[in-house]
Order: sequence, then C-alpha cells, then structure tokens
Amino acid sequence: MSFNVECGNVLPRELFLCLTPHVFQKASSMKILMVLTSHDKLGDTGKDTGFWLEEFAAPYYVFKDAGAKVTLASPKGGQPPLDPSSNTQDAQTSATDRYKKDDVAQAHLGSTKKLSDISADGFDAVFYPGGHGPLWDLAEDANSIRLIETFAASDRPVAAVCHAPGVFKHTKAADGQPLVTGKTVTGFTNSEEEAVGLTDVVPFLVEDMLKSNGGTFERGEDWASFVVTDENLITGQNPASSEAAAEALLEMLKG
Repeated sequence: MSFNVECGNVLPRELFLCLTPHVFQKASSMKILMVLTSHDKLGDTGKDTGFWLEEFAAPYYVFKDAGAKVTLASPKGGQPPLDPSSNTQDAQTSATDRYKKDDVAQAHLGSTKKLSDISADGFDAVFYPGGHGPLWDLAEDANSIRLIETFAASDRPVAAVCHAPGVFKHTKAADGQPLVTGKTVTGFTNSEEEAVGLTDVVPFLVEDMLKSNGGTFERGEDWASFVVTDENLITGQNPASSEAAAEALLEMLKG
C-alpha cells in the first residue's frame, strides 16, 4: 500500500480521512429518513405516549457521526410527542444524555417534516424509531405504507426497532403478499409487552402481527439487544437494540 505524501504531518482525524477518503465520502453522502410517530395517547388509559427517546437518539447519533444527512418526518410534522416513560431517569443512556445537551438536535426534532410531503426519492434508507405511538398512527398511515413499499421495491434498506415493526402491519411486497412474509424479523415481544402491563391496551401485539403476516419471528432475551437482518429489512427487538439496528443499517449502506 502506498500513501500520498500530502497525508504527512496532519492531525490523527485528518490523517484518517486522508488515508480513507473513499470511506468518508461514501458515508457523508448517505441520506437517511427517520420517521417518528405523532400519536400521543395510550389507548383509553388517559396516559400519554409517543416515541421512545433512546430509540431516536441512539440511531440519530450513529447516523450523524457517520456523516450522513438525516431528515426527520412525522405524520403531523413539527414536534413529535415524547413517551414520558422514556424520559425517566432509569431509561437514560449516553445517547439520551447527549441529546439533552444538543440544542441543534432538539431543534431538528422539533421541526419534523410532514410525512405527506415526503417522497422516497433521494433517500438511501428509512429508519423507524419505536415507542407505543406507531401502533396507532404509523401502522395505519397510508403515506408511511407507501414509503416503505417504495423503499422495499427499490431494494433500499428499511429498518424499524421495538414497536416500530408494527408499521409492517399493512405493507405489501411486489407480489401482493405482506412485506414480512418469508422474512426473518423481530420486534417488541409479547413477554416484554406483558412486563410493561400493556398487553390489553395496545391495538395489536407486534410479535403476533409479524407472525400472522408470515414473518419468521426470532427473539433474544427480554430487554437485551437483538437485531435481525434479512436482505434489506432490519428489525430490532427493544430499546436496547436501537443502536445496533442503526449500525446494521449503516453497514448495509456502506456495503
């Protein structure tokens, strides 16, 4: 291997970029769409719900740190609702701590684009963070279904974590079968839903839906990181899986 002499006498990060310009250039040209829920009511419980903070923050920084351009969207646009359970002290991680100190990221999240104004054109991949909210809105949202089907039909990665695989409830493959038919997938498990006491509150159970749509459901231990990749479909089981799911998508794009 030979190096251009212009790479001499530079800082470590600059040296890395100089030695691997093709890698950085490819990462920095990635355009990733993240779609969040706009739903804020936890069924008839009188409690609030929304997106899960860790499931947004960890992937967001995985993508941003790789130099990718991230676009945020939600059905209603603007500030998506935060699930208050994801903002308790015991739910915090290094990614959520970083987000809470990041005024730029907070402003970015507070101004999501309306999903109806978003086209799949120009994006390399789409990522869905979870929280219970998507089970009510994104699972039934025609614009979301259209986007996912477009990404899938063009062999671009589609990733979803925790409750977000619920967005595959009505999505179809080119042959008219459910998108997950014959695919190995994961998502928030029945036992995890039972553990949080919401089995009879949610409109459907993610695990049961994926199975009924013909998916081969795999799982790890409750609350442990577990990610499945099948062709261009990436699914993560729970909040702990969000960073690994984002990294799997990034590796797929770098290909």
